[in-house]
Amino acid sequence: MQAIKFRAAIAAVALAAFVAAPAASAKTADAPVTEAELADHIRILASDAFEGRAPGTEGEDRTIAYIVGEWAKAGLEAVPGSTTPWLQPVPFVETQALGGTAKFKVNGRDFALANDGIILTGRDPSVSLPGVPAVFVGYGVDGAGKVNADVKGKLAIMLFDNAPFGDKLPRYRERRQMLADAGASAVLVIATDAVPWTTLRESAGAKAMRLASAKPGAPITGFLSPEAADALLKKAGQDGGAAREAAKSPDYKGAALPVTVDLAAQSAIRPFASNNVIAKLPGAKPDGKAVLFLGHWDHLGICEPEGTADRICNGAVDNASGIAVLIEVAKRLGSGVRPDRDIYFMATTAEEKGLLGAHYFADHPVVPLSDITVALNVDTIAISPRGTPVATIGRGKPAYDAVVRDAATKLGRTLDEDGEADAFIQRQDGWALGAKGVTSLMVGGSFSDMKLLEAFLGSDYHTAADNFSDKIPLGGAAEDADLHVALGRAFADTKRWPGK
Repeated sequence: MQAIKFRAAIAAVALAAFVAAPAASAKTADAPVTEAELADHIRILASDAFEGRAPGTEGEDRTIAYIVGEWAKAGLEAVPGSTTPWLQPVPFVETQALGGTAKFKVNGRDFALANDGIILTGRDPSVSLPGVPAVFVGYGVDGAGKVNADVKGKLAIMLFDNAPFGDKLPRYRERRQMLADAGASAVLVIATDAVPWTTLRESAGAKAMRLASAKPGAPITGFLSPEAADALLKKAGQDGGAAREAAKSPDYKGAALPVTVDLAAQSAIRPFASNNVIAKLPGAKPDGKAVLFLGHWDHLGICEPEGTADRICNGAVDNASGIAVLIEVAKRLGSGVRPDRDIYFMATTAEEKGLLGAHYFADHPVVPLSDITVALNVDTIAISPRGTPVATIGRGKPAYDAVVRDAATKLGRTLDEDGEADAFIQRQDGWALGAKGVTSLMVGGSFSDMKLLEAFLGSDYHTAADNFSDKIPLGGAAEDADLHVALGRAFADTKRWPGK
């Protein structure tokens, strides 16, 4: 009943906004996006009333109602034939660890790890795994990206980061799943300085999400602190530093350990649905190809423990700023000269949980993926001031790069082509679409100035401090919004872009 009321409310918001939408005028130039316009949206989306925009909460309902209302006013329409107008329901399973134990034996003798050196989560409400043999698998895959050891029925102990292979290897979640697919009974990931152990410990009781349609992970997963991992390896006759060094070889085959472990874990399991928001700006001369703009609407919700002065992770920069840009881009494209091609706008759910909404869309597209000539992702865009050069995540296809260069140059922007932004290619929604063959780009200044970006990532990012304030630099975001309007027009122009 609640879901029906929610859908009815969305339809009412969209209808009211559509009726109130101004008629499109025959403007020849798009009005520049202003900092004030972006600030108005961010101030609302990152307000405490939205409770941090966590999927499956009342904050989601408010977020979707706001996005739908603004997009309807811009002239966008629900995607024809969709079962739930404006929305693509995405089924999830939420897991919260309630407790767990690990009793190790090394060469048949009990070996106790410090309680604060291990974190366990069960896939099911209650899991018990006695006498599981252990194997250290390094990064879990070899240089060719294949599982590098026999892990069937075993505990696989895996390193977290991608070093020394970089983006040539999948991120740890994907490697962990590959080990589960190969039959691992449990996977423990050794933490690194990239994710401090104290941070992992604090999140031990947090709720994790996966797509209901996803492959099941290993029955038990978790993390080991670097100190706990080294102590276990040492007791098993291995030197932790030497083991990590050996794992750097692309031919590394893992190392069986004289270790068994009794594992048990209890978890709370909750199935629920969240939503991608998808809308369409019909083209004036559609030719079967389409442009897709996307950005994630979700953030971390109520993220701090009770008693904390500020418990809400509002996500002003990440990613209320991106949604603000998508709203203003939609308004320009919807009110100016109508582009030739259809243009779709999508606000994804659960990006913060591993690009889950984008992956679901890629697996269940409401627009044929082969029709999407380019996907333009907008995320964490309020970082840099005006005049910041334009970087592109996903560059390397000459025809696409030329369109970006031309659009940026006409707006007086310079290009940053040093490649530093490439490090973030797997950390944004475009990665899910790119894996399905859709050319996906992330264009703008935020990923050009690494000092500014790293300052944000090392401070307010994913904390309750990511609030709206006048200190957020919106000049670069406004320039990037203008650039996306130009890119939308260029890629939707049947004469300027052939629709690859």
